[in-house]
Amino acid sequence: MFSRAVEYSLRAMVMLTEVKDQPLTVQVMAERGQIPAPYLSKLLQGLARAGLITSQRGTGGGYVLARSSAEISLADIVKVMEPLQRLSKQQSGTPADKSPFLIEKKLDQALSQVKMVFEKISLEDLHKESNGGIPLCHPEPLVNLRFSDDKRRQSS
Repeated sequence: MFSRAVEYSLRAMVMLTEVKDQPLTVQVMAERGQIPAPYLSKLLQGLARAGLITSQRGTGGGYVLARSSAEISLADIVKVMEPLQRLSKQQSGTPADKSPFLIEKKLDQALSQVKMVFEKISLEDLHKESNGGIPLCHPEPLVNLRFSDDKRRQSS
């Protein structure tokens, strides 16, 4: 459902939440999150352009949250990388709520619920819920996109 860009961006933001106002470098976040550093650097630039993080140059520099972790929702992060939407809705030109197709209506309802949940969960909520005992993210990718690509190649 989500791209690596979304997943890696969420991981980076979680790491910044854990350290509060201490800047983290791309290298540190890449190592901790097991994310390729050049790719992470591009993602962080996008998050900075969106005003979710800021960069601090010089010795002791790195990235920090631009706002309080309570003010940044999961939806804010996802929107920057890959807005939640269905391609078929845009391709058909027919708004799904006026669509005669039941599956389109159900997909849009599910997507709407995901958006609402993501808008309600802040980075601070995640941090509080972890209570220091539950890691906020798995050190390895949560979604193995390579596996699905390999299956497609094998079936062709």
